[in-house]
Amino acid sequence: MRTFIAIPLPEAARSTLSQMRHTLEATGADVRWTAVPSIHLTLKFLGEVEPALIPRLSEVLKAATAGESPFSLALGGLGAFPNLRNPRVIWCGVEGETERLRSLQNKVEGACSGMGFPGEDRGFSPHLTLGRVRGSRKLPRLIDCIRIGSPLRAGLRVEQFHVYQSTLTPAGAIYNVLERIDLVP
Repeated sequence: MRTFIAIPLPEAARSTLSQMRHTLEATGADVRWTAVPSIHLTLKFLGEVEPALIPRLSEVLKAATAGESPFSLALGGLGAFPNLRNPRVIWCGVEGETERLRSLQNKVEGACSGMGFPGEDRGFSPHLTLGRVRGSRKLPRLIDCIRIGSPLRAGLRVEQFHVYQSTLTPAGAIYNVLERIDLVP
């Protein structure tokens, strides 16, 4: 099953992301927008995983992150990958205790690597994917909107992360929580 590890978002953050996305959508750009309830902060994409491995993965993740306690993040500015000259993915960044986030992600990456999952070729770039550009229609308006940014902000307390199953459908991905791993103070 298609699997990834991510931090879920609280309702307040989702509400703010919905407002941000609404502003970006109003540009009329040709973007496939991410359903707000599906937005999460990915720590590691695993790809296809045998269901029998999930309990062991959960135990390894719990052991690797045992020293991590809850921390605070906030929604940050808007941007695009690879850049605003050639935007393919529209995102919202995160601010706050990002070194704590990087520490958590490094431990997750190490635990997964120890189980034989391949490492990432690129560095960790924490972001929340708002949409994927499909075409050039009204793209300059979207880019201007991203450059202006959003005055909206929301905090989020990271107290756990999840192992998710991702099922791809024509209507978009459906995510199911397979395991919850708490960060213990």
